[in-house]
Amino acid sequence: MIKPQSLAQKIIARAAGRDTVRVGEIVNCRVDLAMFHDSSGPRRLKPMLEELGAQIWDKSRVVLVMDHYLPERNEESRKIVRIARDWANEQALPYVYDGLGICHLVVPEHGHIAPGMFCVGGDSHSPTGGAFGAYMFGIGSTEMLGVVVTGEIWLSVPKTIAMNWSGRLAAGVCAKDMILSMIARFGINGANYQAVEFAGSAVRALPMQERMTLCNMSAELGAQTGLVAPDVVTREWLTQAGAAIPIDLGTLQSDPGSADQQHDLDASTLSPQLAAPHSPARGVTLAEHSSTRIDVAYIGACTGAKLEDLHFAAEVLRGRKIAPSVHLMVAPASLKDRAHAEADGTLQSLIDAGASILPSTCGACAGYGDSFTENQTVISSTARNFRGRMGPASTQVFLGSPYTVAASALRGYITDPREVLQ
Repeated sequence: MIKPQSLAQKIIARAAGRDTVRVGEIVNCRVDLAMFHDSSGPRRLKPMLEELGAQIWDKSRVVLVMDHYLPERNEESRKIVRIARDWANEQALPYVYDGLGICHLVVPEHGHIAPGMFCVGGDSHSPTGGAFGAYMFGIGSTEMLGVVVTGEIWLSVPKTIAMNWSGRLAAGVCAKDMILSMIARFGINGANYQAVEFAGSAVRALPMQERMTLCNMSAELGAQTGLVAPDVVTREWLTQAGAAIPIDLGTLQSDPGSADQQHDLDASTLSPQLAAPHSPARGVTLAEHSSTRIDVAYIGACTGAKLEDLHFAAEVLRGRKIAPSVHLMVAPASLKDRAHAEADGTLQSLIDAGASILPSTCGACAGYGDSFTENQTVISSTARNFRGRMGPASTQVFLGSPYTVAASALRGYITDPREVLQ
């Protein structure tokens, strides 16, 4: 008798050339897409490939994105980016995106991810691809070397942990609050390198970029990947991006009873969430820090500065001015999203409120460029707030949704966005 198969198992089985796979079984999988960026890619892969005398197995399945060390502000960044550009030219890579935004946005925007694909990325937030019904996870440079030479990688078939969200989110609450609440509840290693599937009516009601937020931060849950089963929302978004969908989406659904664990959560009772320094798992209530004054409000990164995120911030700030003591920094996650935000007036609303618009790169989230200074208190829409990641060790970084960051910028202290939106 065939045991029920989860979405993760179905995608892995397809990549392994199998009908089914068992949890815990070690299988070898064909890789549909390998993505890396200027930090994780050429500067590490080039010397190893040269030492081996090896070639890339299939250049049409490789995507390189320059996003971490742009704009080049010093000799180190110039060297890293130059290595990436020169190597891309030497290899005649067909898919190179230089300065168009953060890899986790740019790759799906250009139609490289589709449901059912098995993908790897040279970045810990590569599970973002799971929002499209693809199995995507982050790997290190040595594993990536094996992938780019052979086109294959092994893995142990993970258990599936189902996060079943019922109900609907209230005004001023979004996917960032959902994932922060899960990290606070289950811990930063709560998923134990398994697959987390986000499901239920509340997840199905989310637009694609909100689903991306959930899957992106499955990394902070300690998961290997995060997944959302593809549906009409997936199809419509990918069709606009020009992605081919060669598989019946009905086949990419978890079988009933296939999850090894299921947690039932109610979106209708969820309030805005806050993570205190120095871990995404340090969940606290906003009320505990309602008098905490901030110096910087940062809306940036693949987790917190997509078009949907910018809309949330503008909903709070439109027609208002931020507190004079606050520096509001906004770094749209991609040039495409920035262009949309300009066209619909969102960006101008943020500028009129007092925001400084930064380049569409990883920026402060990666600890590069516009990072923070000694003893500043920051509220940020990014994924992580580890000590020393986004500035000196003395910098105190709180994590919240774009709603919460914008509301806090408005008042000058940590604020529940529902108070402002009423």
